[in-house]
Amino acid sequence: MQDAQRSISVVIPVYYNAGSLPGLFSELLKVEAQLASRGLGLELIFVNDGSGDGSLAELLAIKRARPATKVISLSRNFGAVSASKRGFSFVTGDAFMIIAADLQDPPEQIVLMADQWLAGNKFVVSARATRKDPPMTMLWAWIYYRIVEWFVLPGYPSNGFDLMLMDRTMLPYMVNSTKNTNPNVYAYWLGFTAKVLPYHRQERQHGKSRWTFRKKIKFFLDTICGFTVVPIRFMSLLGILAAVLSVIYGINIAVAALQGRVPVQGFATLAALISFFSGLILVMLGTLGEYLWRVFDAVGNKPESVIDEAYL
Repeated sequence: MQDAQRSISVVIPVYYNAGSLPGLFSELLKVEAQLASRGLGLELIFVNDGSGDGSLAELLAIKRARPATKVISLSRNFGAVSASKRGFSFVTGDAFMIIAADLQDPPEQIVLMADQWLAGNKFVVSARATRKDPPMTMLWAWIYYRIVEWFVLPGYPSNGFDLMLMDRTMLPYMVNSTKNTNPNVYAYWLGFTAKVLPYHRQERQHGKSRWTFRKKIKFFLDTICGFTVVPIRFMSLLGILAAVLSVIYGINIAVAALQGRVPVQGFATLAALISFFSGLILVMLGTLGEYLWRVFDAVGNKPESVIDEAYL
């Protein structure tokens, strides 16, 4: 008796991607044929993340053309991370992954990653060797990934990655990860040895990116506050340094007073010191607030996403 066919589940979060979905589906059908030649099935799980365009209609058309496709429609936009995690709960494959719906990450990379998984690698990532993005996007990405590599996860790919194929062994951890968690960093943090494949990130051809600067800032804070204590330790060191400098300055003033060298003019110095330390205190309180908010949000028991309709 032959074993049941193994399969790979691909989760695709969709947000204003009506223009790219037909092309993406065509590419995924090619991928499915290539996987079939390797004895692998393909499970497609689309998650409509509250798109306000014709994305849901395009997804239902895909569902009609390929009935095995799963389409999950959320009640509103919850963000790509929450949408992906919702898709994980519908995974039945032996391995699973996320791919964006904008075609910037080439679907054919799935086959190369599947080959590595078949070779015994439980965690396969496709790291960007090059990318075609606006200069400011590339600058922000460079700064972000350097901070992640230096302070959060040493050894993290310096140009980052979005494509990662994970063995089903990793699924419970990904599904049960806490709110406001960067899934890529979290998957890397789990400790499975990553097989890294290079790839070229394509230029966006359809629509405009919804990855706004505000979302990037939140994602950055989620990464920093979710995986490292460095900001709090930096505040502690800064506080110690400020205290030492204050003691030195106080001793200098006391000595000058004993020697009768204290000038009457001192308002500017006093105002500058008060402004500096007030700003420092506010920055520290804000940093602590970021950590505390994530604790509050995690224990608040609010759902990360809400399903409006599921077409299975």
